[in-house]
Amino acid sequence: MRPWLVELPPEGRLRAQVEAVTPQIEGGRFAVKRVVGDSLIVEAACFTDGHDAVSAILCWRRIEREEEASGGPEVGDAGARRHWHAVPMVPIGNDRWRGTLRVNEIGRWWYTVSAWVDGFRSWRAELARRTEEADIRSALLVGAVLARAAASRAEGEDRETLLAWSGRLREESVGGSVSELKTLALDDAMAELAGRYPDRRFSTYHTPLPLEVERERAGYGAWYEMFPRSAGNGVEHGRFADCIARLPAVAAMGFDVLYLPPIHPVGRERRKGPNGSLVAGPNDVGSPWAIGAAEGGHTAIHPQLGTAADFRQLVEQARDHKIEIALDIALQCAPDHPWVVEHPTWFRRRLDGSVQYAENPPKKYQDIYPFDFESDDWRAMWQALASIFRHWIDEGVRIFRVDNPHTKAFPFWEWAISSIRRDYPDTIFLAEAFTRPSVMHRLAKLGFSQSYTYFTWRNTRAELTAYFEELTQGSGREYFRPNVWPNTPDILPEYLQIGGRPAFIVRFVLAATLAATYGIYGPAFELQESQPREPGSEEYLDSEKYQLRQWPRDRADSLVSLIGRVNRIRRENPALQNNASLRFLPIDNEQLMAYAKRSEDGRNVIVVVVNLDPNNVHTGWLDLDLSQFGIAPGSSFQMHDLLSGVHYLWSSARNFIRLDPQRMPAHIFRVRQHVRTERDFDYFL
Repeated sequence: MRPWLVELPPEGRLRAQVEAVTPQIEGGRFAVKRVVGDSLIVEAACFTDGHDAVSAILCWRRIEREEEASGGPEVGDAGARRHWHAVPMVPIGNDRWRGTLRVNEIGRWWYTVSAWVDGFRSWRAELARRTEEADIRSALLVGAVLARAAASRAEGEDRETLLAWSGRLREESVGGSVSELKTLALDDAMAELAGRYPDRRFSTYHTPLPLEVERERAGYGAWYEMFPRSAGNGVEHGRFADCIARLPAVAAMGFDVLYLPPIHPVGRERRKGPNGSLVAGPNDVGSPWAIGAAEGGHTAIHPQLGTAADFRQLVEQARDHKIEIALDIALQCAPDHPWVVEHPTWFRRRLDGSVQYAENPPKKYQDIYPFDFESDDWRAMWQALASIFRHWIDEGVRIFRVDNPHTKAFPFWEWAISSIRRDYPDTIFLAEAFTRPSVMHRLAKLGFSQSYTYFTWRNTRAELTAYFEELTQGSGREYFRPNVWPNTPDILPEYLQIGGRPAFIVRFVLAATLAATYGIYGPAFELQESQPREPGSEEYLDSEKYQLRQWPRDRADSLVSLIGRVNRIRRENPALQNNASLRFLPIDNEQLMAYAKRSEDGRNVIVVVVNLDPNNVHTGWLDLDLSQFGIAPGSSFQMHDLLSGVHYLWSSARNFIRLDPQRMPAHIFRVRQHVRTERDFDYFL
């Protein structure tokens, strides 16, 4: 048999190997995510044959428009015409290297690792081991050649310094003592200078990997959901002007995002009545998710809410209060949506020719027609659906909560989000997808900035710990950003139904401190709305989804004050603005849950302890690993409870906790190290 005939490679002198680059999502099929100000820490295995030294750098640059279309960048010599930024990587053991870059501009980027056999470092390492005088003198001549080569790649003063050093190495190779020769050759300052100008002709590049950098709000924020039609007195249909009047209160509570359910005309055909009944009266307002009527569809505004100019004023007024408006985009139609007649092939039909309405057994949505993503006219449908987002972007909206994205085709979302972000990179998409984990993660990979989570149904310490360790430390941490909600208009969890006011406080503190981004559906939450439609149901009695509600916002037991306090704590403590640092702490009572977060620079440390039982007092011993907080054993430190304002002085790693849910079921401590100065003056960091 003839041996296989293989062509020679284009360049056979690329000896360095780059493997196992992290992070990466499915080999670079999807982008790793960060927000502006974050660090991207990249590790890789970089090595070569034999005993030569290897050097490595972390490279990155913007993804250009033509590359988005072609699907990939060029690197090495072919990509030299494009400018790559680079930082050195450092060895961390066992051929692993690490590099860090701080991302400071939104958009899509490439990053890669490049490694090469470093002749200068190899020479230096070998010289350090030599002891024979003849070998050392010979090595100095080699060093002189390497220094001159480095000078040829340098400019200005660096070039002259390297040339002078090369000359000295050549001259001293024939004279001087062995110790003097090695001191001259192994000069650290000269090694650092030569290292700036390496010979990278035979560099190996890993396949570039994509990075999506979004603005801060994609990673941190507090959302408040409000039905604009109930923003008034609850008797008459609310208007955008009523929403504007509510902005100071929302701002005072410390929310960054005001999220509005669909603001479009509501379908009249098959309109649902109170509590989802199939028969609606003449004055019933129906579900805002049944989108479209004679007045228009997804780009129209419900006439009773106001005009497009009124909406733009709401967006502007909200911005003045440092609040962004988020819109709900539900890609579905009421039976009398104009598209049902204009584009009948966009909807799936039964054998009798009627359109198949939406179902999620046992729930039936007779007032909603879903789109058929296998329609022969899918191209036109995709363009029309994407144009909905573009319309509201033109009206000043940059945040969208997408209703049930998991019931729409994955390829559509990948195309729609990437095409929109290409023109509007500051756009944020929240996926309302309470579905299987694989589907939720796929949507995040495809481009959704954030996702709803299972937090709503995780109640015990074991459940919460396992779930948030998965969210913050599992593989999804590189692309899946949780947005946790203790309640929604669709979900009134059993815990809130039976736990009273303490249960609402517990779930609120957990949501606001476990995750960097959270939201509440209000005013139902701050007024502790807890009555289900019937036993065993998670639907609200007299749900605001189907009728106007009159909310007594000035009620004495409202949680408004607590909500505002916690949101201030979040804004003042960077530790609570990230997910990656979350670590759970041991405490010897299963009804007590404790965890810590810290800022990236380590200067801000928060410890949260929550009593998960809304009915009973619980006590326990909390154990702290003081070294993780930078506190020396035996030192005293202050635990400042930011909820109550009380300061505790602790002096050991083990401390007693008692939480009465009728008073306050949680502590939010800021850890402050006790410092004694030379003047014997005490203060806390």
